[in-house]
Amino acid sequence: MVEIVFLMLVLKLPIVYLVAVVWWAVRAEPRPPEPAVLQVAPDAGPPGGPRPFRSRRPRRGGPHGGGRPARRESRVAVR
Repeated sequence: MVEIVFLMLVLKLPIVYLVAVVWWAVRAEPRPPEPAVLQVAPDAGPPGGPRPFRSRRPRRGGPHGGGRPARRESRVAVR
């Protein structure tokens, strides 16, 4: 009997918490909107101009072959 009463009281705590949070959210006043942030001019680029193009070596293949063609069986003439 004591366990049932204990569980009935303990299981009501999340419901009480939820009601309190909703009550607090309803009563809260909205914050005023923040002022606009100063925008950067669209023509301003990175200092020193654009980055130079760096040529890259071609990628190698995946882990199964490294981009090499597959080996083929040698052809043998049968007589």
